[in-house]
Amino acid sequence: MDCKMFCYQCQETAKNSGCTVSGVCGKKPQTALLQDLLIYVSKGLSDISTRLRAEGKTVDRKINHLITSNLFTTITNANFDNKSIAERIKITLSEKQNLLSQLSNGKDLSEASLWNGEEEEFLDKAQKVGVLAEENEDIRSLKELITYGLKGLSAYTKHANALLHDDEEVDAFIQMALAKTLQNLSVDELVELTLQTGKYGVNGMALLDKANTSAYGNPEITRVNIGVSDKPGILVSGHDLRDLEMLLKQSENQGIDIYTHSEMLPAHYYPAFKKYKHFVGNYGNAWWKQREEFESFNGPILMTTNCIVPPLDSYKDRMYTTGAAGYDGCKHIDGEIGEEKDFSNIIEQAKKCLPPKQLEAGEIIGGFAHNQVLQLADKIVDAVKSGAIKKFVVMAGCDGRAKSRNYYTDFAKALPKDSVILTAGCAKYKYNKLNLGDIGGIPRVLDAGQCNDSYSLAVIALKLKEVFALEDINDLPIIYNIAWYEQKAVIVLLSLLYLGVKNIHLGPTLPAFLSPNVANVLVDNFGISGIGSVGEDIELFFGA
Repeated sequence: MDCKMFCYQCQETAKNSGCTVSGVCGKKPQTALLQDLLIYVSKGLSDISTRLRAEGKTVDRKINHLITSNLFTTITNANFDNKSIAERIKITLSEKQNLLSQLSNGKDLSEASLWNGEEEEFLDKAQKVGVLAEENEDIRSLKELITYGLKGLSAYTKHANALLHDDEEVDAFIQMALAKTLQNLSVDELVELTLQTGKYGVNGMALLDKANTSAYGNPEITRVNIGVSDKPGILVSGHDLRDLEMLLKQSENQGIDIYTHSEMLPAHYYPAFKKYKHFVGNYGNAWWKQREEFESFNGPILMTTNCIVPPLDSYKDRMYTTGAAGYDGCKHIDGEIGEEKDFSNIIEQAKKCLPPKQLEAGEIIGGFAHNQVLQLADKIVDAVKSGAIKKFVVMAGCDGRAKSRNYYTDFAKALPKDSVILTAGCAKYKYNKLNLGDIGGIPRVLDAGQCNDSYSLAVIALKLKEVFALEDINDLPIIYNIAWYEQKAVIVLLSLLYLGVKNIHLGPTLPAFLSPNVANVLVDNFGISGIGSVGEDIELFFGA
């Protein structure tokens, strides 16, 4: 294919086939090429680290962190800064050379393990090692499915690492799986590796759940203010709770307020953050509305992870990035794992800004992660046994700008009154402000938290399976109608498949990176399917 770039890792990829001129996300061809090369050299480093482990040698934790950060950097909407991506490539090449010298047996290494080009060679090399370098459509599809799952898994382990939690087994798997994508594996071998990726996805989300709850307590039912105060503020978006914690500590008694945006909303559910009186609420909606909402916020914005929309010039000078996030022209706040970041510049800028313009008023409720829901288990079980709750509908995942996603709002409105939505991720913004009421005091929208908190939904399902003494998780009165957008949703999907969940409906479109044959494998073995109209799907799930 003759194109400037090729990327089809997100749901909004052009024509649901691939972005070839410029990314729908705003990513330019040079950025896409550098990200392709970063993945390639990370695979090469992983090939060597995997061989070192096979020789009984220890791989330094900094290598694990480097690889997961590299993968996180290439997630959709995370980093648009060519300079920082190129720097990551150079660091990875340097570390690769260091590890090569430690190998006892350097025979039959992959080309990715040995390549050590200079910066002026980066773009030329990237054009030869991108997605389309694998010519077989089905092999390419499975390798990309695995790689995107590993990107999502790396995002979650990176957040756990920030709280000083590591799992060497998960890191070793990520690197082993990356290395295997360099090999000539069969379709059957790649399908098996795909399910293994789901297994370690569960482990990675469990690691992050432990890291978050041990640091901040178990999420609890919380009403979150969606209005504003009369003080200037800082708006925090993304997913990294450690960044938020550092900012809250440093901004205490500074005359400013801190607000969450999009996927950071669930931070309000953790007990540890409730002691900060200047942590006042959530501003706005899902990530894709940020241009208008960041404009009206008036104060500085901190992007802790992905979900960056290329900023308008009108607020670009008050947008900051940190961690794996980056955008050329935006100020970046440095700080490695375990280091205390300095947020003084963003705090000082906030003091000089106007208070946020009010978008809405009232409260939304959340905090229904597994610990909280299991405390309500008896009440929920009684409601199911009495028939008050007939079905749970898992509507986790991502939101996005496509008009077709209004399906999820209409679907939520059309649900029978005896059904309860289980959600996590920014997909909730399609319906978390609807007045859907409750069933015997149980809200009809139970928000577990961020996309990684889909782990909570799995724990809840497994607990209900135990309570009802069922042999198969698919015998539960649970429907899966999930929206996806980027690679963290991919690892959630693979994790659910590993747990044995079948008949998942995925929309608004099936991933472009699934070849027809690979899609058929998922349909035949797991019952994966797309969505229809709201009316058709309501009838499918609930009957006439």
